[in-house]
Amino acid sequence: MADAIDQGEPAQDRTAVAGWEAALANAARGIGPPLLFGLRLWASVCLALYVAFWLELDNAYWAGTSAALVCQPHLGASLRKGWFRLIGTVVGAIVIVVLTAVFPQNRFGFLVGLALWGGACALVATLLRNFAAYAASLAGFTAAIVASDQLGATGGPNGQAFMLAVYRVSEIWIGIVSAGVVLAGTDFGDAPRRLATQFATLAAEIAKGFSSTLAGLSSSDALQPVRRELIRRVIALDPIMDESLGESSRLHYHSPVLQGAIDGLFYALAAWRGVVVRLSRLPKDVARREANAILRSIPPQLRFAAQGGQTTIWTENPSGMRAECDAGVRALKALPPGTPSLQLLAARAANLLAGFAAVLDGLALLVADPARIRSPRRMPLQVPDWLPALINGGRAFVTIGAVEVFWIATEWPSGTLAITFAAVGVILLAPRAEQAYSNAVNFMAGVAVAAVCAAVILFAVLPKMESFPGFGLALALYLVPAGALMAQSSSAMFVFFVAMIGNFVPLLAPANQMSYDTVQFYNSALAIVAGSGVAAVSYRLLPPLSPAFRTQRLLELTLRDLRRLVTADVGRLPVHWEGRIYKRLVALPDEAEPLQRAQLLAALSVGHEIIELRRFAPQLGLASDLDGALEPFAQGNSAAAVAQLERLDRRLASLTESDSQTVLILRERARILLICDALVQHRVYFDVGEPI
Repeated sequence: MADAIDQGEPAQDRTAVAGWEAALANAARGIGPPLLFGLRLWASVCLALYVAFWLELDNAYWAGTSAALVCQPHLGASLRKGWFRLIGTVVGAIVIVVLTAVFPQNRFGFLVGLALWGGACALVATLLRNFAAYAASLAGFTAAIVASDQLGATGGPNGQAFMLAVYRVSEIWIGIVSAGVVLAGTDFGDAPRRLATQFATLAAEIAKGFSSTLAGLSSSDALQPVRRELIRRVIALDPIMDESLGESSRLHYHSPVLQGAIDGLFYALAAWRGVVVRLSRLPKDVARREANAILRSIPPQLRFAAQGGQTTIWTENPSGMRAECDAGVRALKALPPGTPSLQLLAARAANLLAGFAAVLDGLALLVADPARIRSPRRMPLQVPDWLPALINGGRAFVTIGAVEVFWIATEWPSGTLAITFAAVGVILLAPRAEQAYSNAVNFMAGVAVAAVCAAVILFAVLPKMESFPGFGLALALYLVPAGALMAQSSSAMFVFFVAMIGNFVPLLAPANQMSYDTVQFYNSALAIVAGSGVAAVSYRLLPPLSPAFRTQRLLELTLRDLRRLVTADVGRLPVHWEGRIYKRLVALPDEAEPLQRAQLLAALSVGHEIIELRRFAPQLGLASDLDGALEPFAQGNSAAAVAQLERLDRRLASLTESDSQTVLILRERARILLICDALVQHRVYFDVGEPI
């Protein structure tokens, strides 16, 4: 027994040691990337400050602040943010110079103009997305930064706007370039790979679901939640695409290809939905026969990949897969004329393959496929809804104006600094909608923590440091752990750490000749925290639109536009209908119900078919008949519209015996079937609202 115990103990010890080694290895792997980002952040700030000190710039800390703000855990996000920060800085500087020239001795006009510019930037930032929105925000508070420099404690514009703008732009550009050099030299980035993986995964899942629908392996009810979840996942691709554009100039040049790939996924989902609804309304034997006819027209390799749900085949040979999709489209269009249902299924399947072709173009670009890249034209800017942008613009104008009035009334020496940080909070966070208030509170908390830490380092550590290396080590005590925490923080706390890092350097205000004036420091810290607090309060006093209200508005706006298609002149039918609805799909809040996403996708298909019907009906001499059939739809009466469309379908059927345009007639009958299917499935949605 003793021998057995003696032999068992070493085995248990080895097991325990192996467990501890595995735990330590996992911990090292987990903490390694965040810690590395913290080091990159620290190196970027130190490099920016060193260059600014060497050039003897007045406010070198803006260089370090810009470097800190540009640094992001992902390389693509950092480079993209830096590029748009360059643009926003220049625009803001130009505007403040112009504003000073227009109101050279008029403080009232200057301050009103500054508030109006902040409101305009908040409006534009809400209309744009991702880092383009950040550029618009930066243009707003860059103007506030330069304005605070030239306004002084209580005075008006001092006429030095041009030189101040040059200094601030130079300092900010030094920070951006420094961060870009450090990050690009130490991080190779992986956003294109992640985007390619997402494209391939989503395309494979859509293809598998579509194949299961045609093969009858899954019921329409079972696949419905799958389709609606896929819509949400396609919407989430937008930020990853923006990061990918930041990592490669080649991708940036061909950015319409990547946007076309996202739109192609929406197009494929809409086509899949049309097939599911049509098959569910057919008798089982007819549905089985027509589904088999569609399956046989799809190339074997593509059908095999779809049935297996493979993802690697999409990334290994995108140009070959695209050729398969093109062959499938040709085969589906070459099917002999049959029933309108078969024509609808063939057209929807062809649309799905066309959507996959756009996805494969994006994949070919991402994986550097040698095939020629087909670059679609850039789509015009589509505004999903003006109301949230107008509210955000009005809030920014009122908030900045209120802080300006308070500064004038109290003659607070640091009032201009409060104006600047109120502008930062009320412009930068406005596009975050319902998350704006919580993010503003987190931002204010991060500023408060940064103020405490900056006070400790400024008054307890820096007086003992007499060289730049020592100064750099003092910065490392704060920036490295703060950067590591930001890299692994949740989305809810990300703004907190951004505020901690971004406001630490301006609070510290390092200079060639350091100042340790405690009164000045606490006054400045109070102004920064107070300005951030005013921004947070503004979101309570004038709250953003709720997710439910914004979702309902997007649905109502789409339905209104859809009904206007019935009464619009044929020559004025929208050219970019799909692009408009794609933007509204992307603008849907995360809290939107899956059914609401499905309704918007159904409206996308219905609008496309109405446009095509109205364009081709004159060729058949049925333009007035079509207008009469669609009139109940414009009045919000789906049941009557379905009855009228079915009557029009019977008339089209009677033309096939005497008219040679059999294929055109079948195609138009298929469009009518698809519209009827959508009106029946989403009757509650299509009947709401005011009639046109």
